[in-house]
Amino acid sequence: MDDTIARENTALMPYLVAASQILGVAALAVTGAWLSQYRGGFSWDGPEQFNVHPLCMVLGMVFLCGDALLVFRVFRHETKRATKILHGSLHILALIVSLVGIIAVFQFHKKKSIPDMYSLHSWLGITTFTLYILQWILGFFMFFLPGVGFVLKSRFKPLHVFLGLSLLVSTIATCLVGLTEKMLFSLPDEYSKLPAEGVLANSLGLLLVAFGLVIGYILTREEWRRPPLPEEQALSIDFKTLTQGESPTEP
Repeated sequence: MDDTIARENTALMPYLVAASQILGVAALAVTGAWLSQYRGGFSWDGPEQFNVHPLCMVLGMVFLCGDALLVFRVFRHETKRATKILHGSLHILALIVSLVGIIAVFQFHKKKSIPDMYSLHSWLGITTFTLYILQWILGFFMFFLPGVGFVLKSRFKPLHVFLGLSLLVSTIATCLVGLTEKMLFSLPDEYSKLPAEGVLANSLGLLLVAFGLVIGYILTREEWRRPPLPEEQALSIDFKTLTQGESPTEP
């Protein structure tokens, strides 16, 4: 009974979810303003193709990924299948948007004869993106396709949850390294003097960190986990009875 009350003690959570969305939208707005005001805007064929990269990565790997992680906290009373579909769909959308950003930067480097994959930012980025793809594939096979045993799902789930939050942290760290790298390349002499563009880029970094902290806090509050619906709880008890020989009435 106490556990049920604790799980439903979610009065603060809607405000934090709203705060995360405000921070995420603000980060996207600042990214767009920075690239439009100081970096020439966006194009696919012109010199502004590079600018597609940071915008897509903030939108895909940060904002959409963070929202996908919140699905099982926000949608607490919908069926588990519906929440799984939404969770997976947001991750797929994040992957597609991020892939556009990665293609943009590689094409830009090729046109400008700039070396690829030499910086810490690029190493962190490609590692995080690769693990993100693997995480989605494993999650799809383990939790969406039929035929996977309950025990195997239960053992994999903690790792899946840990990797999801870890990849968001890694993504934000990669963004911070990329922002610093871009400022040092673009404003080698002015950055230390706090020009307006440098202040805006630093502010974007703070917004990304704040977004990640709020998401992380929501996800790590154990009592805010999605409670099982009655039919899901019944299935779990039935499975426990079949596999362990316990009576459904036993604790």
